[in-house]
Amino acid sequence: MALMKSPMSDKLNGVNKMYNVHITMKSNNKKVGKIPVSTTSASTCPDICPFNHENEGGCYANAGPLAMHWAKVTDGNRGDSWPVFIGKIANLKEGQLWRHNQAGDLAGNGDKLDAKANIELAQANTGKRGWTYTHYDVLNSEHNANVVHQMNGMGFVVNLSGNNLAHADDLYDMGIGPVTAVLPSNQLTNTVTAKGRKVVVCPAVIKDDVSCESCGLCARMRDAIVGFPAHGNGKKKADAIANAA
Repeated sequence: MALMKSPMSDKLNGVNKMYNVHITMKSNNKKVGKIPVSTTSASTCPDICPFNHENEGGCYANAGPLAMHWAKVTDGNRGDSWPVFIGKIANLKEGQLWRHNQAGDLAGNGDKLDAKANIELAQANTGKRGWTYTHYDVLNSEHNANVVHQMNGMGFVVNLSGNNLAHADDLYDMGIGPVTAVLPSNQLTNTVTAKGRKVVVCPAVIKDDVSCESCGLCARMRDAIVGFPAHGNGKKKADAIANAA
C-alpha cells in the first residue's frame, strides 16, 4: 500500500530537507520495547542543550551502536527526508505507541523550533500515541513555548527536558507540557523537587521487566516529573550538570 502523503508536505519540502529522519518500525532496544522509534539528525539539537555533543556535554547517545547509527542519520547516509517520514507516521495504526527521537530533537535550527514542521508532525500523529523530549529553550523563547504548547494540545506529547531538578521546577511552572529531569546517577528512588513536586524515577531504568512499551508514562500528560539518572559514557559530565541544582 502506498504511503499516505501528508497534506503539508508540499509546503514544507523546501524547508525540511535538512531534517533527515530514520524510523525503525520495531525497536530492538530492550528499554524501549518493540515499538516504532525514530532518530533525527544531530543538527536538530539546540545549541543551548548542555548535553549537546557539540558542547561535549555527556549525551548518552554519543557512545555505542546508537552513536554510530546517529552519525549515519546525521550524515544523510541513513533515513528519509522529512516528508517521507511524516507519511510513515501518518500511516501508523490507530492507537500506536511510538517514540520520536531516541537521538536528536524536534525540528529546529540553532535554538529556534521550526513551527511548521513540528505542527505537521503533531498532525500526522493524530490518533496515535507519539511522544518525545526536547531541550529547546521554552523559558526564554515565547515562540518555542507556543510551539510545544500547541503540539501537546494536539495530542503529541512533548516532554520538557530539565537539566536538573531546579530547572525542572522552572519548566513545570510554565504549564505547557509534562516535564522530565536528569538525576544524579545514584538517585534510583523517587524523590521531590525543592517546590515539592513528585519525581518518579523512570521505571524502565530500575526494573528489568519494564520498557517504554509496557510503561507509557512519558507518552501521557501527567503531574509527576519523570527522572532519568545520569547514564552512559558521558555519565560523569551529566552527573555534574544534574548536581548543579
